[in-house]
Amino acid sequence: MSEDGVQKVRENRLRAAAARQGLTLARSRRRDTMALTYGTYMLRHEATGEVVAGDMESGHGYGLSLDEVEMFLTTPRDKT
Repeated sequence: MSEDGVQKVRENRLRAAAARQGLTLARSRRRDTMALTYGTYMLRHEATGEVVAGDMESGHGYGLSLDEVEMFLTTPRDKT
């Protein structure tokens, strides 16, 4: 399988893991490879749309790598 294929499988696996936690994994739609958010991700709360993981300072939310998404999804958090 190509590197792109491996990345897509991993992305889909993390998308399913996010859904099990009530989150949505979103990928930046930017096509400009020089853009800061190109190829990055964020996690949103499924019901409210609130960004729960991403670049909060810039206001656009994207900015996570797949490694960072996986770390967020596999790190235990309080259920409050």
